[in-house]
Amino acid sequence: MSTINAYAAKTKEADLEPYDIKRRELLPNDVKIEIEYCGVCHSDIHQVRNDWGNSKYPVVPGHEIIGRVTEVGKEVSNFKKGDLVGVGCMVDSCQECESCKQDLEQYCENGMVATYNGPDKHLGGHTFGGYSEMVVVREKFVLKIPENLDTKAVAPLLCAGITTWSPLRQWNVKKGDKVGVIGLGGLGHMGVKFASALGAHVVMVTTSESKIDDARKLGADEVLISKDEEQMKKHQGSFDFLLNTVPVGHDTNPYIGLLKRDATMVLVGAIDSVDLHGGGLIMGRKRVAGSLIGGIKETQEMLDFCGEHNIVSDIEMIDIQNINEAYERVIKSDVKYRFVIDMKSIKN
Repeated sequence: MSTINAYAAKTKEADLEPYDIKRRELLPNDVKIEIEYCGVCHSDIHQVRNDWGNSKYPVVPGHEIIGRVTEVGKEVSNFKKGDLVGVGCMVDSCQECESCKQDLEQYCENGMVATYNGPDKHLGGHTFGGYSEMVVVREKFVLKIPENLDTKAVAPLLCAGITTWSPLRQWNVKKGDKVGVIGLGGLGHMGVKFASALGAHVVMVTTSESKIDDARKLGADEVLISKDEEQMKKHQGSFDFLLNTVPVGHDTNPYIGLLKRDATMVLVGAIDSVDLHGGGLIMGRKRVAGSLIGGIKETQEMLDFCGEHNIVSDIEMIDIQNINEAYERVIKSDVKYRFVIDMKSIKN
């Protein structure tokens, strides 16, 4: 085992602070990665503060990891020392169930292993994430990063990127479709970029007029202010697809009215209760669905697409010593649109 520097929260009330963790010795199918950058996801905050009631302490967050390979196991064939790689929200799964066989490891029927706060079958206890110097990961769950992209801005693609890419692909969004992206934050800004790159007519749906200029810069063709009844009426029944990135429970009914007959709204943000009346669905044979990140194969496809189209996240860089302040700013939506930690700072 190796002992390395990390940042952890020891209780739900505690700030993140320096903490030593253990990493396993390299197994034959493992890849050892020196972490260069790690994105800050709102899920990190939920886990640190036990908002979902399932946190395990100490929590070492981080599932948007970018780094360089420093060593590979003897059975590893796809990576070599020096490769630029990424690790997202998963580090293992059973590889035997129907979901895993269909490259949908995020829905593993025996439970995928999360990058942090998942069961650590090697060392016991739970897994530790990317707010750390180094990580050892099974080859199957390591991703190749296109070298032409701004490396630090790639990190959020491994969660915010795949979370919005997957539903756009699963519901076959294509050129000419009218697509609404609801909510402009870490997820929403990626949804706009991807839908635009896929050739859709993209409408940013937001409650805030202050986000109009940003939405257009990101690639939105129109901006719909959802609090404006006249604007909402104008767009009734006209959308082929809605990507709902709102991260908290909310009233979905006004958005259902925007969908065409047989169209779908996919939720990727809210995992608590949403207000939904059946009539709006029944009268137009409309659908509300959900989507969770993406499998490894699909995540690699997303990264390759980003390499081809030069798509990355809009980020603000921080040192790890400023992580607690960054959390407070995320809660206040005071970031455009993702924080990324320069992990060299952990050695300071």
